Amino acid sequence: MAKPKIIYACQNCGFQSPKWLGKCPDCNQWNSLVEERFERAAHPRGEISLGSKEEPASIGTISTAEEGRIFSGLSEFDRVLGGGLVPGSVVLIGGDPGIGKSTLLLQAFDALSRASFTCLYISGEESQRQIKMRAERLGVTSSQLLILSETSLERIIEQIKKTKPSILVIDSIQTIFSSNLPSAPGSVGQVRECSGSIIVLAKKTGLSTFLIGHVTKDGSLAGPRVLEHMVDTVLYFEGNGGHNFRILRAVKNRFGSTNEIGVFEMKEAGLREVNNPSELFLSERPLEVPGSTVVCSMEGTRPILVELQALVSPSFLAVPRRTTIGVDHNRVALLVAVLEKKMGVKLFNQDIFVNVAGGVYVDEPAVDLGIIAAVASSYQEKPIEAKTVLFGEVGLTGEIRGIAQAEARVKEAAKLGFARCLLPLSNSRQLSHVKNLELTGVSSLAECWEVLF
Repeated sequence: MAKPKIIYACQNCGFQSPKWLGKCPDCNQWNSLVEERFERAAHPRGEISLGSKEEPASIGTISTAEEGRIFSGLSEFDRVLGGGLVPGSVVLIGGDPGIGKSTLLLQAFDALSRASFTCLYISGEESQRQIKMRAERLGVTSSQLLILSETSLERIIEQIKKTKPSILVIDSIQTIFSSNLPSAPGSVGQVRECSGSIIVLAKKTGLSTFLIGHVTKDGSLAGPRVLEHMVDTVLYFEGNGGHNFRILRAVKNRFGSTNEIGVFEMKEAGLREVNNPSELFLSERPLEVPGSTVVCSMEGTRPILVELQALVSPSFLAVPRRTTIGVDHNRVALLVAVLEKKMGVKLFNQDIFVNVAGGVYVDEPAVDLGIIAAVASSYQEKPIEAKTVLFGEVGLTGEIRGIAQAEARVKEAAKLGFARCLLPLSNSRQLSHVKNLELTGVSSLAECWEVLF
């Protein structure tokens, strides 16, 4: 038998070195290299054949018919997955501790088990009694939902073959270990090998699998980066501690779009779906107040109306502050420069604060017009009409450019009772058939200024 050797593996990116280094040369993280024993031994995938008996086929003869998707019972969850859960797919879910990852999957599993699917929930962090206590709080009582508290990969695979579930959850992948590897649970080698074995098993048996992953201090998924490449879908469950809203966002999806988001509200009895997030984000909006505007942002195929607030006040600092929450800081600096140059607004001695109410983040160019309008409104102490919604991209020469999916944005604004929409002139010409609200097309900041102020 070959003599085992010692290697040092980075716990952040998976880089391996024959000697210890204080700083990882790949990801530049300090004190991230940990000693691991490396030996060539039979690993848990020895029993699972990686080969396939398929023969090469002409691309014209391959069937493209999609397999039937499994609906979880949570429409927001299915939206992010691309229309439902694909049999045999592997989904990795990450998020901050306590954000609600386990709660989300328990609620989805309850709905799936009521639809006659056998669900196996494996936890390496909690006992069966702890999971039962949470399930009682959430009202989860289905007998088709099986709970197992286990951390050994070999025993987990044995239970999967024994119970033959339709859907599986591993909570979390960092707690699972294989006895064939000498390294500790959570190390790069253990995470890579355990997840690889589970993924191969899922692909061969058609078992839909969810892997819950921890996140690092900077918000990225812990463990080797290759883990995100191995799975089919990567979801992030995001939220702000000061708000009850939770946003489920896909950053990788082989079976659907990565632009969709799902919005949930955390309640005492679990997560509640928010089918109309625009109404929720605008529920506490102050009316006829300077510095407040409503913009329409697209998240995938869903238009969302959010309140954008700006505060402009005289600065007593040598360098005035520019603080942004929910929008890109550099984008705001660029728009402020355009406002100063093209409209003659003196903002060089003003502190500017921009915030998107509700804790959401908007990053598309269509909110440019709303940012400029909010800053100008606060500077001039002139409120914008409460029933007005704005969207449009602003160029460096002060022109207002057209944006995509304008009709969907206008329909969402009309549905929520807005009476006027300020939008690019090129988009307004294409929407002449819209009669349920007033459309005002503008082609430059000067025209927008005349309309608003």
